[in-house]
Amino acid sequence: MHVKIPTDRIGVLVGPSGSVKSTLEEKTGAEMVVDSDTGAVEIIAGEDPIMAMRLAEIVKAIGRGFSPERAYPLLEDEMLMLDVIDLSRVCNTKSDMARVKGRIIGKDGRTREITEKLTGVGISVYGKTVAVIGNPDQIRIARTAIEMLMDGAPHG
Repeated sequence: MHVKIPTDRIGVLVGPSGSVKSTLEEKTGAEMVVDSDTGAVEIIAGEDPIMAMRLAEIVKAIGRGFSPERAYPLLEDEMLMLDVIDLSRVCNTKSDMARVKGRIIGKDGRTREITEKLTGVGISVYGKTVAVIGNPDQIRIARTAIEMLMDGAPHG
């Protein structure tokens, strides 16, 4: 199984002295082969192929801006999933992108923080995407709120 993440997130995935990579491999029984030049991560399943799929989801979450600590719950709770919202579908210019990301994050991160508290999800705004970790119902509610902000709905 292959996952591609931005090269600037490889350091976060591997961690200091490989600590994050080792922890993930230990917890899942799968192996990761990381190409730091291209951002390609090959996941070699161990005894449990489901854990390899969960590992792929964690790698994607880290690639979309989550810290390893905020992505680890994907391993422990099988109801949690990752949803990625592409902002480029509503943003045609860099200034549009900055405006929409600013609306989602809010002043000093308050809008993102409030959305996380009210919906029970984790949110990461990175690059041209917004990534959400939560259970399906929480994600549906958070996605609706984020899409409303993207479409220009007022805060509050």
